Amino acid sequence: MEHLLEFEIQTQPSDTSCGPTCLAAVYHYWNDPVSLPELIDDIGQLNAGGTLIVDLGCDALARGFDAVIATYNLQLFDPTWFDASGDMISAAALAEKLRQQRDAKRQRTDLDQHRLQFATTKYLKFLALGGRVRMQPLDDTLIAQTLSTGVPILCGLSATYLYNEARERPHRNDDRHESISDDIAGDPTGHFVILHGYQPADRVVLVADPLHPNPMAPTNKYPASLWRVTSAILLGIVTYDANLLTITPASTGSE
Repeated sequence: MEHLLEFEIQTQPSDTSCGPTCLAAVYHYWNDPVSLPELIDDIGQLNAGGTLIVDLGCDALARGFDAVIATYNLQLFDPTWFDASGDMISAAALAEKLRQQRDAKRQRTDLDQHRLQFATTKYLKFLALGGRVRMQPLDDTLIAQTLSTGVPILCGLSATYLYNEARERPHRNDDRHESISDDIAGDPTGHFVILHGYQPADRVVLVADPLHPNPMAPTNKYPASLWRVTSAILLGIVTYDANLLTITPASTGSE
């Protein structure tokens, strides 16, 4: 059965504002609009630019929404921290595991300590605000079931793989974080998009992308093969992405 949500998205105003732009689109979808400049200011960004999906989830929870993150980021979460159905055993138990991991890995020089410590702090806040974290198979069943309930899916993924483009290296232009294509010295780049439709017969998902122009289509919305998008999501682990975020009005609950 085909699932299609009516969904609109703005164009991100900078290289690193895809997260707030996607979040603004989700708020607009739920008829609770928030201005994009306000979201960009409220959410902030990492030292190197950009945001983590948990930042978006925390903002949604603070505004009274429900938020659930399905994670595939094994750099931050261990599969044994979840039960057989993929649910966290409890918020308190997951928070304690995150704190123990943070302390145990604090002195390791082979890790991106800034992202590890920053992400841990944000997830502890997310859990304290009432957010849920799951680890479940990333397949067409998960996508179809979510969309069939009228809920768009905010994805943190690898732009490098989704777009099949060269890796990038950071470049500061005055106060702006920008990226330059560099297949030799560059690194994988993360990105946020929204899934708002699924066509099972063709195994195609419909993507709302804040980047415009983008390598996939002349517009902000386009179809993409399910395998390419799910692969891009899983490869988002390189940049601490590899997550799905669903945001729903508190009265409706969430999947």
